[in-house]
Amino acid sequence: MVTTYKTYHGTHLGNFLGVPGTGRKVSFEAVDAMRVVDGRITEHWGVANLYSVMQQLGVLAPK
Repeated sequence: MVTTYKTYHGTHLGNFLGVPGTGRKVSFEAVDAMRVVDGRITEHWGVANLYSVMQQLGVLAPK
């Protein structure tokens, strides 16, 4: 098993989950777990904080 934790950064330029591009800078965290067999990923599970992205885009009110 291999796990990763990362933060993605980008600019919202196009349609994302039904939200037209805003030009806003966004970032979000993600965690992935992967089963590796003979050097190849055979299974993958992942979670990303898209709630945070929607808050940053102004679709959801901040906490």
